[in-house]
Amino acid sequence: MADLKLAKGITALLVIDPYNDFISEGGKVWDRLKAVAEKNGCVSHMLQVLNAAREVRLPVFYALHHRYRRGDYESWKYLAPIQKAAWSHKTFEYGTWGGEVRTEFAPQPADIVALEHWCSSGFANTDLDLQLKKHGIHQLIVMGLIAHTCVEASVRYAAELGYEVAMVKDATASYSDEEMSAALDVNIPNYASAIVDANEVVDALSSL
Repeated sequence: MADLKLAKGITALLVIDPYNDFISEGGKVWDRLKAVAEKNGCVSHMLQVLNAAREVRLPVFYALHHRYRRGDYESWKYLAPIQKAAWSHKTFEYGTWGGEVRTEFAPQPADIVALEHWCSSGFANTDLDLQLKKHGIHQLIVMGLIAHTCVEASVRYAAELGYEVAMVKDATASYSDEEMSAALDVNIPNYASAIVDANEVVDALSSL
């Protein structure tokens, strides 16, 4: 995989779904992610990259999953399995702690928060592509949850739209090592121009 080369003015950090339900003790999905996330230091690496991006004033964009609200999906005729799961578990329920972004990752006033996505891709049926283009962004550093669903889908879609993507491999997590490998070793390398760790991102950012 190619080395990470960043260009100021066209590069942004894309943070995907840093909800309490995913990455905080007591979150609805944390127990399924915990083993993998703790093994690779997912949360600390996400914070490391975010802080480094803020230090050099790199634009930060958020792609957040739709937060469950009462009545969601009830009249839908066609639901993907991932949407059925969100409905049954009320994942990221609006107005609850689990549906809030973990405090350390809370968007700042200058950050751009795209419309919430209903399935997996942060681009599908949202304004993320529009927001990125209006800010002159061509290159994305991607991190967040979950590697084999929203992260992979967003990286794929970004490539389809013409973005150059760098995936931060130790700033994501999945339910199992097998699912992590499927995303990071099999699928995402077809779409990301670079797959790097948090330290490599920080080093590249420091040179901007």
